[in-house]
Amino acid sequence: MDTINVDIESSSCSCEDGGKMEARQPLLLSKNRINTSSQIAIVGANVCPIESLDYEILENELFKQDWRSRKKVQILQYVTLKWTLALLIGLSTGLVGFFNNLAVENIAGFKLLLTSQLMIQHKYYQAFLAFAGINLVLATCAGVLCAYIAPAAAGSGIPEVKAYLNGIDAHSILAPSTLFVKIFGSILGVAAGFVVGKEGPMVHTGACIANLLGQGGSRKYHLTWKWLRYFKNDRDRRDLITCGAAAGVAAAFRSPVGGVLFALEEAASWWRSALLWRTFFTTAVVAVVLRSLIEFCRSGKCGLFGEGGLIMFDINSSIPDYNAVDLLAVTLIGVIGGLLGSLYNYLVDKVLRTYSMINEKGPAFRVILVIIISLLTSCCAYGIPWFTKCIPCPLGMDVECPTVGRSGSYKYFQCPPGHYNDLASLMLNTNDDSIRSLFSSVNANEFRITTLTVFFISMYALGIITYGIAIPSGLFIPVILAGASYGRLVGSLLVSFSNLDVGLFALLGAASFLGGTMRMTVSLCVILLELTNNLLMLPLMMLVLLISKSVGDNFNKGIYDQIVRMKGLPFLESHAEQYFKQLVASDVVSGPLISFSGVEKVGNIVQSLRLTSHNGFPVIDAPPFLDAPELCGLVLRSHLIVLLKGKMFTKERRLTGVETLQRYHASDFAKAGLGRGPKLEDLDIKPEDMEMYVDLHPITNMSPYTVIETMSLAKAAVAFRELGLRHLCVVPKTPGRPPVVGILTRHDFMPEHVLGLYPGIDKQK
Repeated sequence: MDTINVDIESSSCSCEDGGKMEARQPLLLSKNRINTSSQIAIVGANVCPIESLDYEILENELFKQDWRSRKKVQILQYVTLKWTLALLIGLSTGLVGFFNNLAVENIAGFKLLLTSQLMIQHKYYQAFLAFAGINLVLATCAGVLCAYIAPAAAGSGIPEVKAYLNGIDAHSILAPSTLFVKIFGSILGVAAGFVVGKEGPMVHTGACIANLLGQGGSRKYHLTWKWLRYFKNDRDRRDLITCGAAAGVAAAFRSPVGGVLFALEEAASWWRSALLWRTFFTTAVVAVVLRSLIEFCRSGKCGLFGEGGLIMFDINSSIPDYNAVDLLAVTLIGVIGGLLGSLYNYLVDKVLRTYSMINEKGPAFRVILVIIISLLTSCCAYGIPWFTKCIPCPLGMDVECPTVGRSGSYKYFQCPPGHYNDLASLMLNTNDDSIRSLFSSVNANEFRITTLTVFFISMYALGIITYGIAIPSGLFIPVILAGASYGRLVGSLLVSFSNLDVGLFALLGAASFLGGTMRMTVSLCVILLELTNNLLMLPLMMLVLLISKSVGDNFNKGIYDQIVRMKGLPFLESHAEQYFKQLVASDVVSGPLISFSGVEKVGNIVQSLRLTSHNGFPVIDAPPFLDAPELCGLVLRSHLIVLLKGKMFTKERRLTGVETLQRYHASDFAKAGLGRGPKLEDLDIKPEDMEMYVDLHPITNMSPYTVIETMSLAKAAVAFRELGLRHLCVVPKTPGRPPVVGILTRHDFMPEHVLGLYPGIDKQK
């Protein structure tokens, strides 16, 4: 049975709008054994071809020679550079995280301060125009950056990073332009008052920084460092990007341990102890950088950015003392969080599919959608508090009431002296300050039940319709806002029965909603404990996260898994589908198989490269070099192009391994950044060259991973994922047949392909 390697070589995003639905709807080709499923995915607002990454260690003669020739000094340099890059990733991500918060606090602070001053002067219409106008300008700038410069920067970026670490390389998801738009678009979007966070974008930002450093810079932007040549392979870059993702979480939440656990639990598909040490070191550097810069800002040298900004909700003043009634209440919050979280995921999926139809019409429509959502958000934030009554300021409080300046929990709004508007205190504030107010235990009656209900509905709805527009937008903050509001609401209803105060209920509500939407447990637990500085809440936090995740899993997958699937990214799960056990490896290979001889004619190679988009080809040794055909190994498309470009051809069919090893170095075959290596179109092959021969043995991976054709598809899928493979050779069980039955790639394990071949298979067995 034959196969085809279905990886897409093209790294340019040339597909346009018409292919979007193809990325979602599997093609049922039960009679045609050509795999056409999941070869394109949605990146930003466009549909682009995708390819797999080479995480396998190649063992060909050229690389073996490089390993043997390395001296101890070079090995020490390699190890030192890895730790140096981890240090640089931590420093850079920490600085970017601080810059993000500094910019957001000052821009949003100026906007809110201007609005407050106009309202004190009873210039309500001017206050709304100033508030909505500034939001509109900021939102439009963020939308233009995303729509026209880097569409891949839209959204949180966590699904894309998760897919990359799973072995999927999509166009420009970690490009320098994406990094630029991610940083400034996130600042503009959060400062514009959208119900979005900067935490998800920080994970993507950290990964982009790690990729930029790991590939030695960018030739396009004239930023290159030759001393980083050691990391010209996907395996080392994967480790660096894992460090970058962990650093992003650490920078967003000031949670170094939570960052490591997030990378382990949610982002990375492969893990080992050496990577654990390196990610922990990176997040520790981030924590030190942020702590130092925050201490500097407490002296008042950072404008409106003082002690706040980097999320740190200190509720340590409350000592949790809970009884049986409290445990029942916590269980109820966990169940509610799971139900609301699964509904949230369902609605976000529907909204994203609706927005995709708008986004595919062009960049202008994406910007218009951003403007519409901005105006709607401004109207809600400014208009809804007008429908609530003012509350007298509490007596005996140390804080100012009503608040005259930008920050504070007691907003003046339109109230008479000595009163405040509790809904305006939540709506007309930065997201961080609103969360800080909800977690506060100082005044249990600070927010009325009706206020918490209205605020929860507003945040729930606005969070759903905002995610998916053309701005960098994280999901953590909208989910924490909605969860904290309904948690505090439950606490207010149970205040006469419970020993826990409303601030702790708000924290548990946020945890339950996070668990219900994202389906993470360990990392979320540690992140919430680190950012609230309350270790005594650990048992209740664990309980509520476990319950909310268990409830949510009965309805749908986590939000990031849903987005990965909706975008059409061929993500390999940690476990195989149940019905894979009914099939064997040879049942899903496709055809036709294209292979080369150990010494192949140049014309055959060029013709095969032109007619196919295969990225790997079996190399089979046959007479006169061997008595019978035998699998020599696997050769990559990129290596073939480099070899053809060098034109080491011979007129007769003979081995030239020694000359090849003398002429080439392993660095000549290293992967270029962002796939900028030589292309087939760059070759200058003359007609007389087509009849000559080239020896493929020096660049052939002599020890490719193979499975026997009778191995169950479930075992083959698990092995493929755990080993981080791009190609898996299927060999025959009986002698006397061709040495290779076919090649399995990532796309052959996709449910769309398997169900397309066997539409009548029982999915439950």
